Amino acid sequence: METGLKGRRALVLGASKGLGFGIAEGLAAEGARVAIASRTMDGSKAAADKIGALPFVCDTGKADQIDALASDVSKALEGVDILVLNSGGPPPGKAQGVSSEQWRNSFEAMFVNLVRLADQLLPGMIERKFGRIISVISSGVIQPIPNLAISNAIRPALVGWGKTLAAEVAASGVTVNAIAPGRIATDRLKQLDAANAERTGRSIDDVAAAARAGIPAGRYGDIAEFGAAAVFLASEKASFITGSILRVDGGQISAT
Repeated sequence: METGLKGRRALVLGASKGLGFGIAEGLAAEGARVAIASRTMDGSKAAADKIGALPFVCDTGKADQIDALASDVSKALEGVDILVLNSGGPPPGKAQGVSSEQWRNSFEAMFVNLVRLADQLLPGMIERKFGRIISVISSGVIQPIPNLAISNAIRPALVGWGKTLAAEVAASGVTVNAIAPGRIATDRLKQLDAANAERTGRSIDDVAAAARAGIPAGRYGDIAEFGAAAVFLASEKASFITGSILRVDGGQISAT
């Protein structure tokens, strides 16, 4: 399939590894000029060197770093056509007992500052009559995941914002969509399996086996598979898809 991504300019957050790297790698393979950002320059540079991308530093919890990223990437690429909003996951835990400070910090990093970045890059997309905003969310938006209360509560805000924005900018050739990963084999998933094992008194292998048993595909997903979904949404072929959530979960979540 011809994606029409050759020469397009993309910024992917949280792209030094895991889901973000899978997306960045997929976009670069289609000929896009890719800028990747992560919390450390060492991490960004190591990942960027693998795929021929440009490395940047950004902690989404810090507004000043968001502003600097928007400016620096816009100058380096002479604009951004594709923006992938991918923030790090919050610590696992129950809904009870989360401090107000933790709620505020997570909301800033997972919602407020992502919207801040999009607002700075949107005018250029609208002017050029082409833009793609893709938010990496969680299947917890559709079906809450036990012991991930912060993620379950905050990521739906990004979906509500995206659906509202999608209607506002659709006539300008800008689409706004979200991708909900299921259990994709990443370091983050290993951490969650380990936390679940400790919480329930089971071995990590038992936790992983039980999780795989609940996935119709019978396995965890691969970051390249997840990246391919993002590449499609970023492509010219997906120009009539907006305000949507695409699940990449091996059939795990049956609800719409």
